[in-house]
Amino acid sequence: MDRPEKLTRQALAGAVKVLARRDHDLAGVVRRHGPPPLWARRPGFSTLLHIILEQQVSLASARAAYRKLAAAAQPLTPATFLALDDATLKAVGFSRQKAAYGRGLALALASGDLNLRALNRASDDAVRAALTGVKGIGPWSAEIYLLMVLRRPDAWPTGDLALALAAQRVKRLPAMPSAPELVALAELWRPWRAVAARLLWHDYLSNPIQRGAAP
Repeated sequence: MDRPEKLTRQALAGAVKVLARRDHDLAGVVRRHGPPPLWARRPGFSTLLHIILEQQVSLASARAAYRKLAAAAQPLTPATFLALDDATLKAVGFSRQKAAYGRGLALALASGDLNLRALNRASDDAVRAALTGVKGIGPWSAEIYLLMVLRRPDAWPTGDLALALAAQRVKRLPAMPSAPELVALAELWRPWRAVAARLLWHDYLSNPIQRGAAP
């Protein structure tokens, strides 16, 4: 199966079949829970801000903060975000550090130092370099943008806790794998590691006991 530049629902379905034939543990995920959702996000500033909010907190907490932010800045653009003062951002749910990250991102976009539209045509490595060049956007955030927004087929967010917990369960590992161990584990799944990630997240979200271990 040829790998497309961007995952579609059709490509996802085909890649799931490829991985299920290649790895019986992933095949077990499909048997138990069915194929995973595509889990796509819109490109742009607001999504990157949401990803920054998701750093080291639960998805539910990040969603709640993002909803408050969207209500405070309508429409949510670099300019409207920069107009918010420290007190407003704190009330929304931004820590001092994340507020600084958000402002840095907004300034990078306003100045043209970061061009998100150009990322649509850039290589995976070029996307990683461009995003991590902005303070506060680390490897995990860049990989999530690659995987969910640009829908690159081989993105692999090794710093993701839910991914590591799911890999431990699905592969029956004695301990949660480290980031380097996740890289090694995923070699079998190239060039469809982003599809393997969706399968692992699918298993994670379908297991309430395991899901309770998330931050």
